[in-house]
Amino acid sequence: MKRHPVSVTLLALLLVSLTMLCAAGRTGPAPLPGGVSVTGVVKFKGTAAKPTHIDMSADPYCAQAHPSGATTEEELTDANGDLENVVVYVSDGLGTATFPVPEEPAVMEQKGCQYKPHVLAMRAGQKLNVVNSDATTHNIHPMPNNNREWNVSQPKGVQVEQVFAREEVAITVKCNIHPWMRSYIAVLKNPYFAVTGKNGSFELKDLPPGSYTIQAWHEKLGTKIQKITVAEGATPTVEFVFQ
Repeated sequence: MKRHPVSVTLLALLLVSLTMLCAAGRTGPAPLPGGVSVTGVVKFKGTAAKPTHIDMSADPYCAQAHPSGATTEEELTDANGDLENVVVYVSDGLGTATFPVPEEPAVMEQKGCQYKPHVLAMRAGQKLNVVNSDATTHNIHPMPNNNREWNVSQPKGVQVEQVFAREEVAITVKCNIHPWMRSYIAVLKNPYFAVTGKNGSFELKDLPPGSYTIQAWHEKLGTKIQKITVAEGATPTVEFVFQ
């Protein structure tokens, strides 16, 4: 059977193109399903500062949203000293690996004239949706050092969508209309991070075996650093103590 040189040439070009696309798509090790999960807890040693009352009388709607009063969230601990709102993340050990950015956006809600959550962790390049659930106008004003600053007014029902391009732990967010409103956004370049809940616990899921630097960041208490080695089949635990 006679071969057609043009067809052979096109096939060769197609194979080369596919090879180049596959190479371009390699982004290094991705989170491994069934990999090692690092668990731990963050504690506060000593007497934590008590939450203080927030005066929202400047906006009657905000005051009415909290009949029993609202309090600050700067240093929240339980009876065991477990510390809430701490960002725990892998800061070193992944080399030059990159990871797919989630398609699902991170969400920050303005509710009761407070930001929810108080501390949000998300990926660099991931969409951030800011929702105003209050019947009053808000304004969201992140003040980064390593990203573009923006300042947007947000009436009820208007959606705000933004992206932070670079890693930064952490960005202070304020409302220029309601000065008591403040939150923090941690922007990470890898998917190995968590924010502690009421019991101070965290989990970094599916971390590949290796040696890593883990950091814990708190808005008032600063940063703690630990180095860990993750072995296949192990169940490592980490404890951070602030004071």
